[in-house]
Amino acid sequence: MARPRPVKASPHDALLRTLQARFERHPQRHEGLAWPQGLARLAARPQALRSLQAMEASGGEPDVIGQDAASGEWLFCDCAAESPVGRRSLCYDEAALQARKEHRPAGSAVQAAAAMGVELLDEAQYRALQQLGRFDTKTSSWIATPADVRALGGALFGDCRYGRVFVYHNGAQSYYAARGFRGLLRV
Repeated sequence: MARPRPVKASPHDALLRTLQARFERHPQRHEGLAWPQGLARLAARPQALRSLQAMEASGGEPDVIGQDAASGEWLFCDCAAESPVGRRSLCYDEAALQARKEHRPAGSAVQAAAAMGVELLDEAQYRALQQLGRFDTKTSSWIATPADVRALGGALFGDCRYGRVFVYHNGAQSYYAARGFRGLLRV
């Protein structure tokens, strides 16, 4: 009699358990959504699992923060209390990185986000995230910068201090040990 074959574990099983536990721990982030629907969305988009794994591995603690009203896509975002530790000390983009003559950082937020398959939060998304909890109370996060600001050499970042959300500017080539970026993944 043949023995039944063991079910092969997926390399993403641990990630899916982590995502489900986080989803269940923070229902205020995604009211009206149920985990089985998200699991089905993830099963249909295996590349999304690679992005979520990169978000998790770099300290982002991704969670669902809602659903896009127009497309129906689920929105996964880095929900770590502080800017993800594995994505700090980066300047804003490739042009900023190339502009640095000395003391170049390891990379840029825009490049790192693209490599992970995520997008940087824009200002509205960053402010909406802050409605779901308090994030970046000791750190800051680069946010997607409008082209007119970037054309003048600047870039935007946000944080939360004194119970308020602030969006500031800095030279795009700057980088700090306490500044990273938060990613958004549409699934």
